Amino acid sequence: AYEKRFPTCPEIPVFLGSEILHESRSDDGAIHVIERSCKLNVDAPRLLKKAGVEYVFFIQKNTVNWKERTLRIEAHNETFANRVVVLETCSYSVHPENEEWTCFEQSASLDIKSFFGFESTVEKIAMKQYTSNIKRGKEVIEHYLKELISQGITFIPRWAPPTASGQQEEQPPALGHTADLPLDSGAAGNTKEQTGSSCPPAEAVSPDADKLDADYIERYLGQLTPLQESCLIRLRQWLQETHKGKIPKDEHILRFLRARDFNLDKAREMLCQSLAWRKQFQVDYILQSWRPPALLEEYYTGGWHYQDRDGRPLYILRLGQMDTKGLVKALGEESLLRHVLSINEEGQKRCEENTNTFGRPITSWTCLVDLEGLNMRHLWRPGVKALLRIIEVVEDNYPETLGRLLIVRAPRVFPVLWTLVSPFINENTRQKFLIYSGNNYQGPGGLVDYVDKEVIPDFLGGDCMCTVPEGGLVPKALYQTEEESENSDHIRLWTETIYHSASVLRGAPHEIVVEILEEESVITWDFDILKGDVVFSLFHSKRAPESSHKEATLPSASAAGDNTQLIDKTWVLGVDYSRVESPLVCREGESIQGSHVTRWPGFYILQWKVHGPLPCAGSSLPRVDDVLASLQVSSHKCKLIYYYEVLASKDFRGSMSSLESCNSGFSQLSGATTSSSQSQSSSHLSR
Repeated sequence: AYEKRFPTCPEIPVFLGSEILHESRSDDGAIHVIERSCKLNVDAPRLLKKAGVEYVFFIQKNTVNWKERTLRIEAHNETFANRVVVLETCSYSVHPENEEWTCFEQSASLDIKSFFGFESTVEKIAMKQYTSNIKRGKEVIEHYLKELISQGITFIPRWAPPTASGQQEEQPPALGHTADLPLDSGAAGNTKEQTGSSCPPAEAVSPDADKLDADYIERYLGQLTPLQESCLIRLRQWLQETHKGKIPKDEHILRFLRARDFNLDKAREMLCQSLAWRKQFQVDYILQSWRPPALLEEYYTGGWHYQDRDGRPLYILRLGQMDTKGLVKALGEESLLRHVLSINEEGQKRCEENTNTFGRPITSWTCLVDLEGLNMRHLWRPGVKALLRIIEVVEDNYPETLGRLLIVRAPRVFPVLWTLVSPFINENTRQKFLIYSGNNYQGPGGLVDYVDKEVIPDFLGGDCMCTVPEGGLVPKALYQTEEESENSDHIRLWTETIYHSASVLRGAPHEIVVEILEEESVITWDFDILKGDVVFSLFHSKRAPESSHKEATLPSASAAGDNTQLIDKTWVLGVDYSRVESPLVCREGESIQGSHVTRWPGFYILQWKVHGPLPCAGSSLPRVDDVLASLQVSSHKCKLIYYYEVLASKDFRGSMSSLESCNSGFSQLSGATTSSSQSQSSSHLSR
C-alpha cells in the first residue's frame, strides 16, 4: 500500500514526483532498499520564490525487512541542507501481542542554522507542513488499502528463506508491509498511528513478563478494547525503561490512560508528574506514618462503610455536619490535605481487597455525601480555598478512582457551593455525580438503586448503624493562634521529604557543590525530571565556587523551585575545573540514580542544564515532541527534584540501597523495588 504512493501521488498535492536513485536487495531477498529523490511544492516566502526557489527536494530511503516484518522510512532535505537540517523517520511494525495490528511510529527533527533572516518563518512553515502531513499520511494509507482490496489483493504470503536447491520462495511483489494482515474492509482501521508518541516502539516480551492474557484482563482490569490494551502495554514498557524498579500496577497505569482518553503522550505526562509527586512527598508511607490527631478523629465526619451494589468500597461524608472553618482554624490546611490523601490511599487498598473478594476488577469507590446542615458557614473563603486545593491534588494524582458520587439532602445554598467548585472538577468526574435534594433519595430511583437497603445508614432512613462521627462545632479554644497558624503554613506538606526542587533555565543551569575532604568518598544522587530535558554533569575543582542565586529571576520561584549557579563564567574547563563524569542526557519523566567514587579531595559540582534538540546521525533521532518543545517558550524552563548524599567508601555497597528513594518503590502501587546492580567502575549511573 505504501509503494503505491510512487512515483507520484494525487492524494498528496504537494508531492510533485520522484525518481529512484538507488535500489538493492539482500542475497536472500529479505531486505529491499529503495532511495529516491522527491520533489515537493511547499509554501515559501515570496522573496525566496523570486530568487528561484520554487521547489524543495528531499532524499527518501525506504527499507523493508520481510523477515522482521518492518518498514522503515528515512528522509532528509537536499535543498538548503547547509542552512536547514530536517530529519524524519517513520516505521511500520507488527504489534508483538496482536499480529492483526500494524504499529506506526513517526518522529522528526528540525535544526535551522541560518536562513536569510527567515528563521522564524521557516520554523512555522516546517511545523505546519509536518502536522498536515501527519494527518494526511493515515488517510493516504487507508486510500491505497481500499484500492488493493478492490483489486482482490487481501493477503500477502509470509517471507520464507531460499530453499536448499537455491530457489527462493515467492516474495511479496511490493514494498508495502502488511504484516500478514488480512486486508478486509476493516483493515484500514487497524493501522495504529501514534503521532509524536513519547513511548518507544513496542518490543516483544516473554509471557512471564507480560501478564496481559485474557484471563488476567477479565480478572483484574475489566473490559479493554485491543487499542486500549496496546496503550497499556506500551506505557508500561516505557515506564520499565525509564523508572526501573518503580513500576505501578497495571490498574494504576490504566487509571491515568482512562483519565486522558488513552492519549499516550498526555497519560505519560500526567503519570510521570504524579509518580514524582509521590516520591517527593513520600506518599507511599502515608498509611504507615500518618495518624490523624484526636481532634480530627472526633470532628471529621467521614469514614468507610461496607460497599455499594457493584462491590465498590463505600465512603460516607457528612459534609453538612462538618465544621470546616473550625477544622481549618484548629489544624490548618495541610493536616486536612494529608488526611484526605490517606483516605485515597486507603481507598486504593480497599479496591484491591474487594477485587480479590468478589473475583472481578474493582478499581474505584463510591462516595455518599450528606449535605444536611450545609449553610453559609461552609462558604467561608479560606475553607473553600482549602477544598479547591484538595480537589486539585486529588484530581491530579488519583484519577478515575471515584466510581460514583451520591449527594443527598442538598439544601438551597448548595448551588452556590457547586458554582465555586465545579470548574475545578474534571468533566469525566462530574458525569459521575448524582444529586438529590430534599427526600428525593428515598424510594425507587434513589439510594436503593446503588446501595443495598441493609447498608443504608440509619441517619438516612436505613437500618444500618453507621460509625461515622457526627461532628459538631470545633471549640474556639482549640483554634491555633496566629503565630501557630503562620508556622504551620511554613511547614507545608511532608516536612520530612529528603528531596529538593530546582528550576533549570536556558543559559542558567542549576548547580550544587559538595566538598570532599577524603579521597575515595562516594557521592550518590537520585533525581527525577519533572519537565523538559536536561543534561547532567559532574565536575571537580580545587577552588571553592561562589554561589550566584537566581531565585529573583523566577516569577514563580516558590512553585518552580530554586536555581543556583556556581561555576563562574570566567572559569576555563580543564584549567579551573575538570569534568569527572560524561554528560548524561535525561529526558522528561525519567528517574536517574548514580554514584561517583572520588579520586581527589576538593569541590565537586553537580550540574543540570537545559538540553536542546540536536541534529543527529544514523537512526538515533530525537522524538517529535523534542521538535515541538523547541518552538515553545516554556521549553526553556525545566523542573526537577533531586537528592544527594556523601558516603564514606567503607559504607558504600555498590548499590543505591542507601537512598530512601529506592526503598519507596511506590509501595502502594508496585510489588517490589529492584536496586541498581553492582558497579564495576568508579562511577555508576542507572535509569
